[in-house]
Amino acid sequence: MGMTVLVVDDSVTMVLSLKTTLGMHGFAVETASQGQEALDKLKAGLRPSLIVTDVNMPVMGGMELIRSVRSMPGLKFIPILTLTTESDAGKRSEGKVAGATGWLVKPISGNDLIAVVKKVLPGA
Repeated sequence: MGMTVLVVDDSVTMVLSLKTTLGMHGFAVETASQGQEALDKLKAGLRPSLIVTDVNMPVMGGMELIRSVRSMPGLKFIPILTLTTESDAGKRSEGKVAGATGWLVKPISGNDLIAVVKKVLPGA
């Protein structure tokens, strides 16, 4: 398959869970514990097929990360899914404006996650 997913979350447990689920479905997984770390990896040349990010994180949150990625040439069209405890309509709207492809609310089952990933990544 050869697709890489960048998982950005400050919860070690969440990162491990996502890494395991995605790995079982043939995805390579890169991780970052907050937005700035993810941005540094992207600036260094990482080109994931998909980014899955939490919203509330220290240093740089998910919204700022999404806006930053959307402003980078060559990364504008990478699908970005938010995976957060935030279910507020205002936050969802903010995410959409920032450039999020989809909004997932924790907790999410592995099967539901993979179904959404397959929707946003044709051929996955």
